[in-house]
Amino acid sequence: MSALSSIHVLLVDDNPNMRAIIAAMLKSVGVGRLTEAEDGAAALELLGQKAIDIAIVDFRMKPMDGVAFTRAVRNEGDSANPYLPVIMMTGHSEKSRVTEARDAGVTEFVSKPVKAQTLLTRIEAVILRPRPFVRSANYFGPDRRRTRTESYAGPFRRADDTGT
Repeated sequence: MSALSSIHVLLVDDNPNMRAIIAAMLKSVGVGRLTEAEDGAAALELLGQKAIDIAIVDFRMKPMDGVAFTRAVRNEGDSANPYLPVIMMTGHSEKSRVTEARDAGVTEFVSKPVKAQTLLTRIEAVILRPRPFVRSANYFGPDRRRTRTESYAGPFRRADDTGT
């Protein structure tokens, strides 16, 4: 039995062929439960009905894309799980898209064509190495800083941090 057999993944993509491919990958690595949705709006409804552990969402969908879905999960007052790990998939991995997804609160990012090993690595990252969540005036989500400077000895994270 796989260590992932108890995980419930929500797979969100408007392309049924892509959903079938990713679903087959997830099953091959041992994911036990899988729920599918064809856009962000349908996925938000499902989050209110099922206990989902991880969402894997496409960047570009209509009427609600993956970025809008992630923002809703993180920031809507009635969100079923604002701490839900969200793995964003896209065929367009330009830096601007990665930044937009990160700033929406995405936990991990994977480029299409998706490889099973890459997807498994991202799933393992959100399970085994969860990042702390940060709340600021204009952001709520996983800490966007991926590295920690071991030599840093001060009390503040930034030069302009006043500690208040």
